[in-house]
Amino acid sequence: MAVTTAVLKFGGEVIADARALAAVLADVAKLAASGWKLAICHGGGPQANALQERLGLVPTKVAGRRVTDAATLQVMKYVLAGELSVDVVAAALAAGLTGAVGVSGVSAGLVSARRRPPVKVSGGGDAPVDFGLVGDVVEIRTALLHHLWAGGYTPVINTLGVDLIPVGDTCPVYNINADTVSSAIAGALRVDHLFLMTGVPGVLRDKDDPSTRIDRLTAADARAAIESGVIVGGMIPKVEEALDNLKLGIGAVHILGAGAGVLQAEAAAPGSVGTVLVA
Repeated sequence: MAVTTAVLKFGGEVIADARALAAVLADVAKLAASGWKLAICHGGGPQANALQERLGLVPTKVAGRRVTDAATLQVMKYVLAGELSVDVVAAALAAGLTGAVGVSGVSAGLVSARRRPPVKVSGGGDAPVDFGLVGDVVEIRTALLHHLWAGGYTPVINTLGVDLIPVGDTCPVYNINADTVSSAIAGALRVDHLFLMTGVPGVLRDKDDPSTRIDRLTAADARAAIESGVIVGGMIPKVEEALDNLKLGIGAVHILGAGAGVLQAEAAAPGSVGTVLVA
C-alpha cells in the first residue's frame, strides 16, 4: 500500500497561539497514526522580533525580509533551534504525536546553503540589498529525514541552514526563510502534499471576506487570477511560490488556516477548507 507523504509549514504566529498549535498537532498525530509520513517546518518571526527588542536590538527589514547581522543570527539560533523547537516538540507529545523529534537544518547538513549575495528585491529600491547572514538553499540532504521516517518518527525542523565548506574551525550557519526551506524540503522529498498554514483560510477572491475562498486552482487558473487582480497583495508571492513548488514534483500545495480539524479535513478532501493548487 502506498504511503502518503507531506510537509507542513507554520510560522511563529501559530506557535504563539497555544490552542491553535495544539489543534494543528492533534491533526498531525491523527494523520501519522493512520500511516502518513509527515515533516513539520516552523518559523519564528514574531518571537525573534520580541527577543531582539528585549535585548535592545532593532529588527531591520527590507521589503518585509529580515536583514541578519551576527547578533540577529544569534537571536535566530536561540529562538528557532532553542525555545521554539523545544516548545513545538513538547506540544506535539501532548497532542499524541509521540514520535516528534526536533531537528535543525544544520543537523547532518540537512539544509545545505550558501550565503546570499546582494540582490535586488521588489520594494527594496534600485540598489542590490545585502541581507547579511542569510542563506540560499543549495541542497536538501534527505537521508536523515528518510531515516527518521523509517523509524516511525516525525521530524520537527527549524529552518537554519549550513554551508558545508568550513571557514576556520566551523561551518557557517545561515538564517533562511521558513517558506523557502519547507518548499525545498517538500520538493526534495517529492511529497504528495505541502501544507502552508497562513492567517487566512486560503486564497480569497476578496481578501477581506473569508467566505470568498477559492477551493481549487490549477496553475493556469492561478496565473489568470493574478493577472486579473483577483489575487492581490501578500497572497501573490505565496501563490507564485506554490506554482514553483508544483514544478519540483510536489503533488499538491495547500494554503489553509490553522484550527481544530482543518488540516485533517483538507488532507481528506483537498480544497474543502483551504485552497489546493495543482499542476
